[in-house]
Amino acid sequence: MNRRDALRNTMMWMAGSPLLRAQEVLGDTRDRFPAIDDLVNVFEFEPILKSKVPKNNYDFIAGGVDAEWTLRRNRESFDRITFRPRFMRDVSKMDLSTELFGQKISMPILVAPTAGHQLAHEQGELATARGAGQMKTIMAVSTNSSYSIDKIGAAATGPLWFQLYVGPDWDGTRDRVERAVGAGCKAVCITVDSAYGSHRERLLRNRSSAGPVAVPSPGGRRAAAPREPLPYKLQSQFTVHLTWSFLDEINKYAKVPVLVKGILTAEDAKLAVERGAAGIIVSNHGGRYLEYAPSTIEVLPEIVEAVGGKIPVLIDSGFRRGTDILKALAIGAKAVLVGRPPLWGLGAYGQAGVAKVLELLQHELALTMGLAGATNLAAIDRKLVKIDAR
Repeated sequence: MNRRDALRNTMMWMAGSPLLRAQEVLGDTRDRFPAIDDLVNVFEFEPILKSKVPKNNYDFIAGGVDAEWTLRRNRESFDRITFRPRFMRDVSKMDLSTELFGQKISMPILVAPTAGHQLAHEQGELATARGAGQMKTIMAVSTNSSYSIDKIGAAATGPLWFQLYVGPDWDGTRDRVERAVGAGCKAVCITVDSAYGSHRERLLRNRSSAGPVAVPSPGGRRAAAPREPLPYKLQSQFTVHLTWSFLDEINKYAKVPVLVKGILTAEDAKLAVERGAAGIIVSNHGGRYLEYAPSTIEVLPEIVEAVGGKIPVLIDSGFRRGTDILKALAIGAKAVLVGRPPLWGLGAYGQAGVAKVLELLQHELALTMGLAGATNLAAIDRKLVKIDAR
């Protein structure tokens, strides 16, 4: 047998190899995505996103910190809460609309601020903003967005809020807030739970950076002072110097309601009220910073009690079902923000995917409310749920 015959035989063997056939089937499968209207819940968008984006991008979107205990806890804690439905009520007319800081929206479901939407889709936050606007609800735009707040504001077809990471300099922080308000953002949410860069093991294994590079603020009045090296190999993600006094400062120039995002205890909730916060967002950053932080739904009761109705309490982290949302509303949340699901929808189908994810959550919430005996948000109260103390 000469070399040509040997090569021919080798190629014939490879053509018949089950491993090669399996790869061909996999390749074909990856090109066949279901029609968007065939998807029945938001979880089904995630594998489509995963198949369409590079692994590093997916791991940034999906991953948590350390062993991802908090990431799992966010989901598991919903299983401790059951409904106490009431029947023989006229639920023929459903109304999910609500109002937040003077803005009327179609449902108590908002798009949470998440970084770098171009990791999921080339249109990034532009498509997300249009998808949220299509569903007549609010999108909160991250400081670390892929596009400038001016471009997102111009593209938006619905209301916007702005999520603020403070630092590294105070003048630059003020400039970001003023630019966001100028672009049409109707509220500012200060994130307070990210003093240091977290230990995200998926990214470390990928030898990846901590995520997308933030769009710089072009109008900063003064360059940031050089940072001093920190001990113990700590990385200052934004600023380690943030205290409650900053809330006093930002309220002087923001000219829109200022919410504090990242509250997990009754003590901090009371301080937020005392220092003039317009609202609170109960959040553990989707399990991306402090490992073994509690799930947000399990601390929501104590925070609602501590606030005592003085300011609205909102919540995020781990919400994937209409039943999850109704549980939070029954405990006392004014609205729920969802982060990863809109990104799954964005990566899978672009703007249409964002809108479809929100539509599915809206449908599930309306259905659950109707089956539990509540026709509108005012009819939802603490008696609707029972929390297992285990």
